[in-house]
Amino acid sequence: MSVDTVAFRHAVSTFATGVTVITTGRDGSYHAMTANAFISLSLDPVTVLVSVEKSAHTYPLIDSSEAFTVNILAEDQEEVSRMFASKAMQDRHALNDVEYSLGKNGVPKLPGCLSYIECRTIQKYDAWDHTIFIGEVEDAHVARDVPPLAYFRSSYRRLEP
Repeated sequence: MSVDTVAFRHAVSTFATGVTVITTGRDGSYHAMTANAFISLSLDPVTVLVSVEKSAHTYPLIDSSEAFTVNILAEDQEEVSRMFASKAMQDRHALNDVEYSLGKNGVPKLPGCLSYIECRTIQKYDAWDHTIFIGEVEDAHVARDVPPLAYFRSSYRRLEP
């Protein structure tokens, strides 16, 4: 039985998510992409999962770098999310003109984020048009005590206090 993809996207849009930007790269070639396909996977070992579309400009870098950082966005970072979400302008996903600092895993951390989860890729799984990357968490910390940026029904949202 085949599911109507429009109906599926509409149904999935009712699941509210946080918004992350995944950063990756090495040797000065760094890229970022907005993603909400992020999951805390296990506490033993401490691992997370990110799912990346194979056609994404950032895909070859995350596949080869063997490290990534999950930058969890704060409610005032909608523009950061939009910057790295556009499929039409994926060439802008390079961090050439963007402020960042390198984390302990050698991957960029974007300023102003709610928290950071620095990972080393330990497993990859082919998932049709995506690859699922399992990252062992090497460092994690909360940088700001503010509400997160949320995404619900195809729109950015802010949580009520």
